[in-house]
Amino acid sequence: MPIVNTTVPITSESCEQMILEIVRQYPFCRTEVLTRTAFQRPLRTLVIGSGPRKVLYSAAHHANEWITSLILLRFAEEFAQAIESGSQIFDRDASQIAQNATIYMVPMVDPDGVDLVVGAITEGNIQYDLARRLAQNYPSIPFPDGWKANLLGVDLNLNYPALWLQAREIKFSQGFTSPGPRDYVGRAPLNQLETRALAGYTEVLDPELVIAFHSQGKEIYWSFQDYEVPGARELGEAFARASGYTLTEPAFNSSFAGYKDWFIQNFRKPGYTVEVGQGVNPLPLEQFDEIYRDNLGILVLGATEGS
Repeated sequence: MPIVNTTVPITSESCEQMILEIVRQYPFCRTEVLTRTAFQRPLRTLVIGSGPRKVLYSAAHHANEWITSLILLRFAEEFAQAIESGSQIFDRDASQIAQNATIYMVPMVDPDGVDLVVGAITEGNIQYDLARRLAQNYPSIPFPDGWKANLLGVDLNLNYPALWLQAREIKFSQGFTSPGPRDYVGRAPLNQLETRALAGYTEVLDPELVIAFHSQGKEIYWSFQDYEVPGARELGEAFARASGYTLTEPAFNSSFAGYKDWFIQNFRKPGYTVEVGQGVNPLPLEQFDEIYRDNLGILVLGATEGS
Protein backbone atom coordinates (compact mmCIF):
# COMPACT_ATOMS: atom_id res chain seq x y z
CA MET A 1 0.00 0.00 0.00
CA PRO A 2 1.48 3.38 -0.96
CA ILE A 3 2.69 5.69 1.77
CA VAL A 4 1.54 8.80 -0.08
CA ASN A 5 -2.24 9.07 -0.21
CA THR A 6 -3.32 11.18 -3.18
CA THR A 7 -7.05 10.50 -2.78
CA VAL A 8 -7.66 13.06 0.00
CA PRO A 9 -6.41 16.62 0.50
CA ILE A 10 -3.08 16.82 2.25
CA THR A 11 -2.72 18.52 5.66
CA SER A 12 0.39 19.60 7.51
CA GLU A 13 -0.02 16.60 9.80
CA SER A 14 -0.42 14.07 6.99
CA CYS A 15 2.52 15.65 5.16
CA GLU A 16 4.65 15.20 8.27
CA GLN A 17 3.51 11.60 8.72
CA MET A 18 4.18 10.69 5.09
CA ILE A 19 7.68 12.21 5.15
CA LEU A 20 8.57 10.38 8.35
CA GLU A 21 7.21 7.09 7.00
CA ILE A 22 9.21 7.44 3.76
CA VAL A 23 12.36 8.04 5.81
CA ARG A 24 11.54 5.08 8.08
CA GLN A 25 10.87 2.72 5.17
CA TYR A 26 13.78 3.94 3.05
CA PRO A 27 16.70 4.70 5.39
CA PHE A 28 18.75 6.31 2.60
CA CYS A 29 16.22 9.19 2.70
CA ARG A 30 16.57 11.84 5.37
CA THR A 31 14.68 14.78 6.78
CA GLU A 32 15.06 17.76 9.09
CA VAL A 33 12.89 20.59 10.36
CA LEU A 34 14.03 23.96 9.02
CA THR A 35 11.80 26.01 11.28
CA ARG A 36 8.37 26.11 12.82
CA THR A 37 5.72 28.56 11.70
CA ALA A 38 4.18 31.24 13.88
CA PHE A 39 1.60 28.58 14.81
CA GLN A 40 4.25 25.89 15.43
CA ARG A 41 3.76 23.73 12.37
CA PRO A 42 7.03 22.25 11.07
CA LEU A 43 8.64 23.24 7.79
CA ARG A 44 10.21 19.89 6.95
CA THR A 45 12.62 18.74 4.25
CA LEU A 46 12.90 15.41 2.45
CA VAL A 47 16.25 14.53 0.88
CA ILE A 48 17.19 11.67 -1.46
CA GLY A 49 20.54 10.94 -3.09
CA SER A 50 24.18 11.52 -2.31
CA GLY A 51 25.62 12.89 -5.54
CA PRO A 52 27.40 16.18 -6.15
CA ARG A 53 24.65 17.80 -8.25
CA LYS A 54 22.36 19.49 -5.72
CA VAL A 55 18.84 20.55 -6.73
CA LEU A 56 16.12 22.02 -4.54
CA TYR A 57 12.41 21.53 -5.18
CA SER A 58 9.70 23.29 -3.19
CA ALA A 59 5.90 23.20 -3.21
CA ALA A 60 2.87 24.87 -1.63
CA HIS A 61 4.28 28.35 -1.22
CA HIS A 62 0.59 29.17 -1.59
CA ALA A 63 -2.04 27.60 0.64
CA ASN A 64 -4.67 26.79 -1.99
CA GLU A 65 -2.01 25.17 -4.19
CA TRP A 66 -1.59 22.27 -1.76
CA ILE A 67 -1.88 19.70 -4.56
CA THR A 68 1.75 20.51 -5.41
CA SER A 69 2.90 19.02 -2.08
CA LEU A 70 1.54 15.67 -3.20
CA ILE A 71 3.62 15.85 -6.40
CA LEU A 72 6.87 16.00 -4.45
CA LEU A 73 5.82 13.32 -1.97
CA ARG A 74 4.64 10.90 -4.68
CA PHE A 75 7.89 11.50 -6.55
CA ALA A 76 9.95 10.90 -3.41
CA GLU A 77 8.20 7.61 -2.72
CA GLU A 78 8.46 6.35 -6.32
CA PHE A 79 12.09 7.44 -6.57
CA ALA A 80 12.95 5.68 -3.31
CA GLN A 81 11.14 2.51 -4.45
CA ALA A 82 13.04 2.56 -7.74
CA ILE A 83 16.39 2.95 -5.96
CA GLU A 84 15.62 0.06 -3.61
CA SER A 85 14.43 -2.24 -6.40
CA GLY A 86 17.18 -1.26 -8.86
CA SER A 87 14.66 -0.04 -11.42
CA GLN A 88 14.09 3.07 -13.48
CA ILE A 89 12.13 6.26 -13.10
CA PHE A 90 11.23 8.25 -16.23
CA ASP A 91 13.46 5.85 -18.20
CA ARG A 92 16.49 6.71 -16.08
CA ASP A 93 18.30 4.39 -13.69
CA ALA A 94 17.21 5.57 -10.25
CA SER A 95 20.35 4.40 -8.43
CA GLN A 96 22.51 6.23 -10.96
CA ILE A 97 20.52 9.42 -10.39
CA ALA A 98 21.01 9.06 -6.63
CA GLN A 99 24.76 8.58 -7.09
CA ASN A 100 25.08 11.64 -9.30
CA ALA A 101 22.65 14.02 -7.61
CA THR A 102 21.13 14.97 -4.28
CA ILE A 103 17.50 16.06 -4.44
CA TYR A 104 16.43 18.35 -1.61
CA MET A 105 12.70 18.92 -1.22
CA VAL A 106 10.56 21.22 0.90
CA PRO A 107 7.13 19.76 0.15
CA MET A 108 4.99 22.26 2.08
CA VAL A 109 6.32 25.80 2.48
CA ASP A 110 3.01 27.13 3.89
CA PRO A 111 1.65 24.48 6.28
CA ASP A 112 -0.48 26.97 8.24
CA GLY A 113 -2.28 28.22 5.15
CA VAL A 114 -2.73 24.73 3.74
CA ASP A 115 -4.46 23.57 6.92
CA LEU A 116 -6.89 26.48 6.65
CA VAL A 117 -7.80 25.77 3.03
CA VAL A 118 -8.26 22.00 3.41
CA GLY A 119 -10.33 22.31 6.57
CA ALA A 120 -7.84 21.01 9.12
CA ILE A 121 -8.39 24.32 10.94
CA THR A 122 -12.08 24.49 11.69
CA GLU A 123 -14.52 27.23 12.56
CA GLY A 124 -14.25 28.22 16.20
CA ASN A 125 -10.49 27.61 16.27
CA ILE A 126 -8.63 30.82 17.11
CA GLN A 127 -6.52 30.43 13.95
CA TYR A 128 -9.64 30.13 11.80
CA ASP A 129 -11.16 33.19 13.43
CA LEU A 130 -7.95 35.19 12.87
CA ALA A 131 -7.91 34.28 9.18
CA ARG A 132 -11.59 35.05 8.75
CA ARG A 133 -11.10 38.51 10.27
CA LEU A 134 -8.28 39.21 7.83
CA ALA A 135 -10.39 37.89 4.95
CA GLN A 136 -13.21 40.29 5.79
CA ASN A 137 -11.02 43.13 4.48
CA TYR A 138 -11.11 41.45 1.05
CA PRO A 139 -14.74 40.28 0.65
CA SER A 140 -14.39 39.54 -3.07
CA ILE A 141 -11.94 36.67 -2.36
CA PRO A 142 -13.66 33.36 -1.52
CA PHE A 143 -12.97 32.13 1.99
CA PRO A 144 -11.19 29.87 2.62
CA ASP A 145 -10.71 28.53 -0.96
CA GLY A 146 -9.13 31.77 -2.18
CA TRP A 147 -6.56 31.83 0.61
CA LYS A 148 -2.95 31.82 -0.64
CA ALA A 149 -1.11 33.46 2.26
CA ASN A 150 0.19 32.13 5.56
CA LEU A 151 -1.99 32.63 8.62
CA LEU A 152 -0.39 36.00 9.32
CA GLY A 153 -1.83 37.13 6.00
CA VAL A 154 1.46 37.39 4.08
CA ASP A 155 1.79 36.00 0.57
CA LEU A 156 5.01 34.02 0.95
CA ASN A 157 5.91 34.15 -2.74
CA LEU A 158 5.94 37.95 -2.57
CA ASN A 159 8.26 38.09 0.44
CA TYR A 160 11.69 37.61 -1.14
CA PRO A 161 14.23 40.41 -1.69
CA ALA A 162 14.05 40.50 -5.49
CA LEU A 163 12.74 43.98 -6.33
CA TRP A 164 10.42 43.63 -3.35
CA LEU A 165 9.66 47.36 -3.32
CA GLN A 166 8.43 47.06 -6.90
CA ALA A 167 6.14 44.21 -5.87
CA ARG A 168 4.92 46.29 -2.92
CA GLU A 169 4.11 49.23 -5.18
CA ILE A 170 2.18 47.03 -7.62
CA LYS A 171 0.21 45.15 -4.98
CA PHE A 172 -0.58 48.29 -2.97
CA SER A 173 -1.88 49.91 -6.16
CA GLN A 174 -4.19 46.90 -6.55
CA GLY A 175 -5.51 47.39 -3.02
CA PHE A 176 -3.54 44.69 -1.19
CA THR A 177 -2.24 47.01 1.52
CA SER A 178 -2.75 44.91 4.64
CA PRO A 179 -2.56 41.26 5.72
CA GLY A 180 -5.16 39.13 3.99
CA PRO A 181 -5.81 36.04 1.87
CA ARG A 182 -3.36 36.90 -0.93
CA ASP A 183 -0.98 39.42 -2.50
CA TYR A 184 0.15 41.19 0.68
CA VAL A 185 3.94 41.39 0.49
CA GLY A 186 4.60 41.76 4.22
CA ARG A 187 6.25 44.61 6.10
CA ALA A 188 9.71 43.71 4.76
CA PRO A 189 11.29 40.99 2.63
CA LEU A 190 12.05 37.73 4.45
CA ASN A 191 10.15 38.89 7.52
CA GLN A 192 8.25 35.59 7.65
CA LEU A 193 9.65 32.48 9.33
CA GLU A 194 8.86 30.33 6.30
CA THR A 195 10.61 32.49 3.69
CA ARG A 196 13.58 33.19 5.93
CA ALA A 197 14.04 29.46 6.55
CA LEU A 198 13.80 28.51 2.86
CA ALA A 199 16.14 31.30 1.81
CA GLY A 200 18.63 30.28 4.48
CA TYR A 201 18.43 26.63 3.46
CA THR A 202 19.01 27.63 -0.17
CA GLU A 203 22.05 29.69 0.78
CA VAL A 204 23.57 26.80 2.73
CA LEU A 205 22.96 24.29 -0.07
CA ASP A 206 23.94 26.55 -3.00
CA PRO A 207 22.05 24.23 -5.39
CA GLU A 208 22.56 24.04 -9.13
CA LEU A 209 18.91 24.88 -9.72
CA VAL A 210 15.62 25.38 -7.92
CA ILE A 211 12.10 24.53 -9.02
CA ALA A 212 9.08 25.93 -7.18
CA PHE A 213 5.82 24.14 -7.92
CA HIS A 214 2.65 26.23 -8.01
CA SER A 215 -0.77 25.85 -9.62
CA GLN A 216 -2.27 26.50 -12.13
CA GLY A 217 -1.85 27.23 -15.87
CA LYS A 218 0.45 24.54 -17.34
CA GLU A 219 3.26 27.08 -17.69
CA ILE A 220 6.93 27.22 -16.77
CA TYR A 221 8.50 30.56 -15.83
CA TRP A 222 12.25 30.62 -16.21
CA SER A 223 13.56 34.21 -16.19
CA PHE A 224 13.87 37.25 -13.94
CA GLN A 225 14.50 40.74 -15.29
CA ASP A 226 17.52 40.78 -17.61
CA TYR A 227 19.67 38.32 -15.68
CA GLU A 228 21.56 36.04 -18.04
CA VAL A 229 21.72 32.49 -16.73
CA PRO A 230 23.65 30.11 -19.00
CA GLY A 231 21.63 27.07 -19.97
CA ALA A 232 18.43 28.20 -18.23
CA ARG A 233 16.33 28.57 -21.36
CA GLU A 234 17.59 25.32 -22.85
CA LEU A 235 16.76 23.35 -19.70
CA GLY A 236 13.40 25.11 -19.54
CA GLU A 237 12.73 23.99 -23.09
CA ALA A 238 13.55 20.41 -22.07
CA PHE A 239 11.08 20.74 -19.20
CA ALA A 240 8.45 22.04 -21.62
CA ARG A 241 8.97 19.11 -24.00
CA ALA A 242 8.74 16.59 -21.16
CA SER A 243 5.60 18.10 -19.64
CA GLY A 244 3.71 19.60 -22.55
CA TYR A 245 3.68 22.88 -20.61
CA THR A 246 4.49 26.28 -22.14
CA LEU A 247 7.82 27.94 -21.37
CA THR A 248 7.04 31.59 -20.89
CA GLU A 249 7.49 34.70 -18.75
CA PRO A 250 5.04 35.81 -16.05
CA ALA A 251 2.88 38.89 -16.42
CA PHE A 252 4.63 42.10 -15.35
CA ASN A 253 2.50 42.48 -12.22
CA SER A 254 3.59 39.03 -11.04
CA SER A 255 7.26 39.39 -11.92
CA PHE A 256 8.79 40.45 -8.61
CA ALA A 257 9.70 39.24 -5.11
CA GLY A 258 9.15 35.51 -5.79
CA TYR A 259 11.42 32.70 -4.66
CA LYS A 260 12.76 31.79 -8.10
CA ASP A 261 13.27 35.53 -8.81
CA TRP A 262 15.43 35.83 -5.70
CA PHE A 263 17.35 32.66 -6.59
CA ILE A 264 18.13 33.81 -10.14
CA GLN A 265 19.15 37.26 -8.89
CA ASN A 266 21.40 36.03 -6.07
CA PHE A 267 22.84 32.83 -7.49
CA ARG A 268 22.83 33.44 -11.29
CA LYS A 269 21.71 29.84 -11.74
CA PRO A 270 18.56 28.37 -13.28
CA GLY A 271 15.38 28.91 -11.28
CA TYR A 272 11.88 27.89 -12.37
CA THR A 273 8.29 28.31 -11.30
CA VAL A 274 6.13 25.49 -12.65
CA GLU A 275 2.38 26.17 -12.72
CA VAL A 276 0.81 22.72 -12.71
CA GLY A 277 -2.66 21.76 -13.88
CA GLN A 278 -5.49 23.90 -15.16
CA GLY A 279 -8.55 25.47 -13.59
CA VAL A 280 -9.39 27.31 -10.38
CA ASN A 281 -7.34 26.77 -7.20
CA PRO A 282 -7.53 24.61 -5.25
CA LEU A 283 -7.39 22.16 -8.12
CA PRO A 284 -9.44 18.96 -7.69
CA LEU A 285 -7.63 15.75 -6.85
CA GLU A 286 -9.16 14.22 -9.98
CA GLN A 287 -6.42 16.09 -11.85
CA PHE A 288 -3.61 14.68 -9.75
CA ASP A 289 -2.60 11.66 -11.84
CA GLU A 290 -2.40 13.76 -15.00
CA ILE A 291 -0.47 16.49 -13.20
CA TYR A 292 1.99 13.97 -11.83
CA ARG A 293 2.56 12.34 -15.22
CA ASP A 294 3.15 15.76 -16.77
CA ASN A 295 5.69 16.77 -14.13
CA LEU A 296 7.63 13.57 -13.54
CA GLY A 297 9.97 14.40 -16.41
CA ILE A 298 10.69 17.84 -14.96
CA LEU A 299 11.54 16.32 -11.59
CA VAL A 300 13.94 13.77 -13.11
CA LEU A 301 15.50 16.07 -15.72
CA GLY A 302 16.17 18.72 -13.08
CA ALA A 303 18.35 16.23 -11.25
CA THR A 304 20.08 14.74 -14.29
CA GLU A 305 20.59 17.41 -16.92
CA GLY A 306 24.03 18.96 -16.55
CA SER A 307 25.19 16.28 -14.12
